[in-house]
Amino acid sequence: MDYPFATVSEVLNDPSHSLKYWCDVLILHPNVKYCRASASSSGDTLAVNISQQEAAEELAATYRVQFDYEPAITSPGYFRLKLRSDSGPLNTRDYQITLEAASLSSNRTFLHLTYAYSYGTIGRLAMKGYLATFGHGKIGFTTITDPSAAQPKYVDGVRGLVERNTMRYYLAIDTFLGEPPSLPDERLEQRLNNWFSASEQYSQQLHEIDRQQYVQMKQEEYRRQQAGP
Repeated sequence: MDYPFATVSEVLNDPSHSLKYWCDVLILHPNVKYCRASASSSGDTLAVNISQQEAAEELAATYRVQFDYEPAITSPGYFRLKLRSDSGPLNTRDYQITLEAASLSSNRTFLHLTYAYSYGTIGRLAMKGYLATFGHGKIGFTTITDPSAAQPKYVDGVRGLVERNTMRYYLAIDTFLGEPPSLPDERLEQRLNNWFSASEQYSQQLHEIDRQQYVQMKQEEYRRQQAGP
């Protein structure tokens, strides 16, 4: 990423404000409808509402996932932090979002983002239903054809779903870093447009709704998020 390590660490790894910034990052994802950070003596958490659809939706119709925010492992020029949840929608479990950052040079940072979860028999049936409806025809980024093939074929199914989500979260981090959080919230519209433009570079995998729909939906969800529970 074309940002100094100090900038990345200030935004994503500063205990005084990074929890709030993580919510501002996550809400850029089309399927994240709400995020609320909470700090307590028992640990920091992010309550996140997730939808199956990339469309406006009442919170009551979404799934609530509570992530534990694990303190970062930090050393000069490096940090690693985790968001973890024991359970999620459609009987999924063991959610792990891990972010590592390492300084490369005075103005570049290497970012390693992983996103994973598990599911059992009930979750497998629910996932099969999702992939046959909302997720039908959607693909990821890994090619599964020979490099010499005239047209590449991309992975689909659960692996494709995980790859799309990972890329969306990555683009959200990159977009937020590009809009310094010290700027007023009036820059939200620019941030949303920047995320949409970045996602359209991978329209075959990530395009779901048009720009106007996305920006309007996210502006409303951001206002709802700022208003509190």
